[in-house]
Parts: sequence; C-alpha cells; structure tokens
Amino acid sequence: MNTENRNSAIAAAVILIGFGLVAFLMPKIMLAVGEYSTVAAGFIAVAFVVAFFLVFWLRGRSRGG
Repeated sequence: MNTENRNSAIAAAVILIGFGLVAFLMPKIMLAVGEYSTVAAGFIAVAFVVAFFLVFWLRGRSRGG
C-alpha cells in the first residue's frame, strides 16, 4: 500500500467514523429538536443523509476520479 492509498483509506475511515457517531446520536438529536419543531427535526435527518453522500461525492471530484 503506497502513501496515497494509505492517506485515502485513513480519510475515508475518519469520515465514516464521524458519520457513524452522528448516526448513533441521531435519534437523540431528532427527539431533542423535535420538541421544538418536527419540521426542523425532519430537515436535520434529510441534511444528514445528503451530507453523507455530498462529502464522498466532493472527495471523488477533488481526486479527479
């Protein structure tokens, strides 16, 4: 494994761990926000899913692949 592949693997692992942690806490976040507004809670859920794909799409575009 060369340096470029290793750095890509590390970056992907960090991103997945970060999103995994947020996904683990998402029910608590949604319930807390849902106390104030169910629309805002729904928006947060949609934003999380969109952000997950957006991060990897942007990373792929920046890498030229």
